[in-house]
Amino acid sequence: MSTTAGPGAVEPILKVTGLSARIAAQQVVEDVSFTVPATGITALLGRNGVGKTSTIKAILGLIDRTGAVELDGERIEKEATFRIVRSGVGYVPEDREVFSKLTVAENLRLAERDAAPRRQLVEELFPDLLARAGQMAGTLSGGQQQMVSLARALLNTNKILLVDEPTKGLAPKIVGEVADTLAEAARTVPILLVEQNLHVVRQLAGDAVVLSGGRVVHTGPALDFLDDAGLIQRHLGVSTDAAPSAEPAGDPAGKGAAL
Repeated sequence: MSTTAGPGAVEPILKVTGLSARIAAQQVVEDVSFTVPATGITALLGRNGVGKTSTIKAILGLIDRTGAVELDGERIEKEATFRIVRSGVGYVPEDREVFSKLTVAENLRLAERDAAPRRQLVEELFPDLLARAGQMAGTLSGGQQQMVSLARALLNTNKILLVDEPTKGLAPKIVGEVADTLAEAARTVPILLVEQNLHVVRQLAGDAVVLSGGRVVHTGPALDFLDDAGLIQRHLGVSTDAAPSAEPAGDPAGKGAAL
């Protein structure tokens, strides 16, 4: 697993044990177990449709699930989603899900749950959002909406962030900006990251959890996985040089490595 307890070891911030989930009577996650260290970024990898987003939603209680989920040593799987969020789980959903008819400032204010939201951090990480505070979020570009989604999560003090496909559909330049923002955010909060761009994973992740068919099929250091062409082929279906040490010329964001 990503973290192994032992003398002097730091306990994982998130521990998932025997997690199973269904959507409309269909099994989408089956007996999933893994841990997330208390620092850095852990990538949740797998082909399309293997249960990555469902795993995130199951942790949050957004879909019916069984199994155990521990946050910082406390069991949370029986809690309502809003209580899980209040306990310190930030969520950046796939496809951003901003309130399109509200302004950027209103989107951010709605996300505030702490008595002293971290507005200064958000302003430092997202200076462009300050200039667009009065703009309707629905008129922003995809990359700008992603920044709003990230900013909403970072406004509050969290024990972990669950970030789902943050670079999906973005232009290469914006992919780089999002990756830089995640790297900066990870200095203050551990992140469980669903990401299909392997160059971004290589840049950011310390550990990797790989799913196939709703089950965990591999855990360990991210670079060990990315440097093993056989594992990548077997679990991700990528047969080319999907995770080179250097980014290929003319593809600075690694679009060619996206699954």
